[in-house]
Parts: sequence; C-alpha cells; structure tokens
Amino acid sequence: MTISDKEKILACVDQSHFAEYVTDYAAWAARRIQAPLELLHVIDTHQTPPSGEDHSGAIGFDAQEQLLTKLTSEDEARTRAAREAGRLFLNKLRERAGDAGAPQVDTRQRYGQLVETLHEQEDGVRLMVLGRRGESAESTLRDLGRNVERVVRAVNKPILTVTEGFREPERIMFAFDGSAVTRRGVEMIAGSALFRDLPILLLMSGKVSSDGSKKLDWAQKTLTDAGYTVSKRLQPGDAEVVIAKAVVDDSIDLLIMGAFSHSPLRTLLFGSKTADLLRSSGIPTLLLG
Repeated sequence: MTISDKEKILACVDQSHFAEYVTDYAAWAARRIQAPLELLHVIDTHQTPPSGEDHSGAIGFDAQEQLLTKLTSEDEARTRAAREAGRLFLNKLRERAGDAGAPQVDTRQRYGQLVETLHEQEDGVRLMVLGRRGESAESTLRDLGRNVERVVRAVNKPILTVTEGFREPERIMFAFDGSAVTRRGVEMIAGSALFRDLPILLLMSGKVSSDGSKKLDWAQKTLTDAGYTVSKRLQPGDAEVVIAKAVVDDSIDLLIMGAFSHSPLRTLLFGSKTADLLRSSGIPTLLLG
C-alpha cells in the first residue's frame, strides 16, 4: 500500500458537538504524519427544513405561480443561511485544528449525500476521519451515526471512526487475523509515522488457522523491523469477546481492525452485544478497507 506525500487526511464534520472530536483526532493524525488536513462539511439538501406553512388546498393558476415563486425564494434563503452557517462552523474548526498542531488545514463545503461525496473524494486521501455519531444521532442517542456503516462499505480507504471526547492515543491494539486486508494494514502501518513510538499489541483471536502463529510472527517482525515496539498475543476463543475484553484489560486507546463486510469482526461496531464494552471504553477504531 503506497502512500503519496501529497495525500491528505479528510475529516468529515457536521454541525454537532461531535465535530470537535473528529477535528481533534484528525489534527492529531495530521500532526504525526505531517499531512495536509481538509475539513469537509456536506450539506444534505434533502434534509432542508420546510417552512412549516400549510400550502394544501385548491388554488388558482395565478396563486400557484405566486406560491411557487415564494417557495423558491424561501428555499434559496434557507440554502444561503445553511451555507453561511457552515462557513462559520468550518472556520472555527479550522482554528481548532491549527491550534492542535495540524500543519496545513483547508475547508470545503459541498451539497449532496455524504456517502456519494466521500466516494468521489477518495483519490488523494490517505486517511478519512469520521465520527461514530453525528448530528442525526444526537436526538436518537444511537451509538453509530446513520451513515457510518454505509461509508465503511462504500469507501476503500482506511477510516478512523472516533468517539465522544478526545484522548491522545498511547496504547494501540491491532486485531490481526492474518487476512489479506490486515496484512496490508501491517505494511501500511510499518511505512507510516502515524503510530511511531507508540506500543502496539498484536492480538489474534477467533478460530486460529494452523499457520496463524506464523502469520502473527510475520506481523510482529514487520513492525519491529520498522522500529515499532510490538507485543503479540494468540488467544483462541470468540473474537468479539476476546478483543473487547483486551481493550479494557490492556487500557487500549485505539483499536485497528479489518472492515470487510464478510469479516466477523465487523460486528464489534455493527450490531454486536459485546460492542457495549467498546462503547463504554470510548476508543476510536481504525478500520482497514
């Protein structure tokens, strides 16, 4: 997995307080790898609030034309207001990222759907940062924003999903299963400064294959040769339970795992009962695609 020096970190933010945590983690990553950071705010025009007036009922042609003109004007006014609110919101986040040490911060505002927009923006991005919750989840109290799983499925880039509250990661755990995606992840981390000087625990769990130990040794050697301090642990058993327990027992600050739809580890984020342990620990997760 080759990374260009010009590739940026793309942080997806909406107008919720979760945007501050996304910005904090994105700025942390940008500072560590000295990459440009872009803060992206996607305005979903389908969610523009209506005026609240009742326009039902039979009306004449002239009245219809006048109503259409009025509604168009109201829609344009709401669009301008949303654009201006977004601009002010992004300016504050840009200052926040700069104060946190991000070397270069740009902002962008787009109209459309988040998933489609991110798919279009993949080129030139080395890492995406996304909140597990967002504006739509503030009222429902869901742990995952409605778009997170769709983004993970649609985007073929590493995605750092962050939780509420920022804490600079000090202890990293890699849920390594020996698959092609996690092997590429090991090589990507070995060639990056993102986790440099941070201890990494390689944990292999689940139904371990006959060559699982050999794959784990390869992962440890690859990272050690790259200058990392690495410990390894092969612990057969239910992967969800083993990983979630290790997050708590080893005081892990950030989890790395594969994100392919067929991976059983997906349920740690999407639908697992044992995900309650991850939610309570509140750690960000780097999903490898």
